[in-house]
Amino acid sequence: MGAHHDTHGQSGGQDHGHGSHASYIKGFILSVLLTAIPFAVVMTGGFESRLATIALIVGFAVVQIIVHMIYFLHMTTRHEEGWTMMSTIFTLIVVVIMLAGSIWVMYHMNTNMMPQMNHEALQGFGS
Repeated sequence: MGAHHDTHGQSGGQDHGHGSHASYIKGFILSVLLTAIPFAVVMTGGFESRLATIALIVGFAVVQIIVHMIYFLHMTTRHEEGWTMMSTIFTLIVVVIMLAGSIWVMYHMNTNMMPQMNHEALQGFGS
């Protein structure tokens, strides 16, 4: 009974599916930096070009997603015969659909629900 050890795919006592404390700390530090840098840029007024500020924020967000996938979700192409890569691709497709749909809905809500008000006609009501 004591001779049977359930290793769940581990070889030689090493856990290849999970990271060490050092890798978690490294991922945490990277995550904090990838959050603090865009936050500092925005809080100091951003760049002259609004597009450059947005590009920086999106770039750091993409890198942070990758950091989380590698250090916290342990997603690599080596594990589970490609299923991890398939789930990553599926997740990316769902995220793109959600982001594109959200932006589309917000744009059309702003356009259709906030018509230009006739300020001249409203001035007569206040006097």
